Amino acid sequence: MKEKEIWIKADAEVGTWEERKSRITSGLESGVEGVLVEDEDVAKVRALGRIKIAAFKSESKFNGEADVVVYGKGSEGDGTKPIPAEISESSILAALKETFGSKINAGYVEIRGKEYERFAVDIADYCNYVIVVGKDWKIIPLENIIAELQHKEAKVIAGVQTAEEARTAFETLEYGADGVLLDTDDPSEIKRAVKIKEASRMGKIPLSTARITRVEELEMGDRVCVDTCSLMSLGEGMLVGSQSFALFLLHSESEESPYVAARPFRVNAGGVYAYVLVGEKTRYLSELKSGDSVLIVDAEGNARKAVVGRVKIEKRPLMLVEAEVETGGREKRKCSIILQNAETIKLVGKDKKKPISVVDLKEGDEVLVHVTDAARHFGIAVEEMVIEK
Repeated sequence: MKEKEIWIKADAEVGTWEERKSRITSGLESGVEGVLVEDEDVAKVRALGRIKIAAFKSESKFNGEADVVVYGKGSEGDGTKPIPAEISESSILAALKETFGSKINAGYVEIRGKEYERFAVDIADYCNYVIVVGKDWKIIPLENIIAELQHKEAKVIAGVQTAEEARTAFETLEYGADGVLLDTDDPSEIKRAVKIKEASRMGKIPLSTARITRVEELEMGDRVCVDTCSLMSLGEGMLVGSQSFALFLLHSESEESPYVAARPFRVNAGGVYAYVLVGEKTRYLSELKSGDSVLIVDAEGNARKAVVGRVKIEKRPLMLVEAEVETGGREKRKCSIILQNAETIKLVGKDKKKPISVVDLKEGDEVLVHVTDAARHFGIAVEEMVIEK
């Protein structure tokens, strides 16, 4: 799935440098990917933090320090100059051709009518990004632009003013816009847009029900605790399992316990050998390390990324949990997971309301799992027969 981007609009139209700086800082703190600024502000933005900087090229000079050079302001892109009858006579197109392949570039077009929509599509062959912003149009004709550009390399960045408009942009047609240019002073709106982007990127993880068939205490073994840089809530955890076709939703340590304080950043994830879903592929728990990305999933299948802060591997008493699931209309298949034998280790029950501790787990209980028909090769789903016991 394509990575979506959020850029913050922080050019001269926004106001003073302090007003622009406030937007940029909010974007940095919220985890956006980029900002759109004036060329003269590039060095000041660099001093604030690491972020992709797109900068408008001025007519007189360009310092060349921006990550993305943007053409269109003060020209045909914003209506300052008329769109030429022949696209070959466009000054924006000439500039894009000159830089395409040697610099990351973008064409900026304010959609003021049908001819501007056509213009945005026509310049796309020489753009890394096409930024389209609605002016006189209440709704940017994104469907038309995305449909025309879906087989081209240029990424579409759509101008929006709210998180809900960002959602619409990300969901337009099957593909959605590749990113949005968010024009807001509200830090909360920026944070909401980032959450929507994350949900749009991951989509929903389908969850099924598995019926517990066996619970057995085992000897000591090495198990993995994954401590993330995110706080998890009730119902959230990670998808872990012994077989790649069925991964159990293993609950975070976000519930208070009579024996130990809650650690909502942690998932006690099981044996070192187990698979964990980290996106569109799996990894072994033993491979994870600080700085890696993992997937947090809730009981509804909503997913978000988290950064691993620490991985702890320790010897602990273990417990085997076996279950059976239905896969693709076939006969029921057995799946399993080996977990630490402790009260704080929990699976998410079918009713999604209360996690079930492994010490209370019994035959007949139903828990949530993610089931797939695909086998895995180096963690990547492949269509082949693989037997896992």
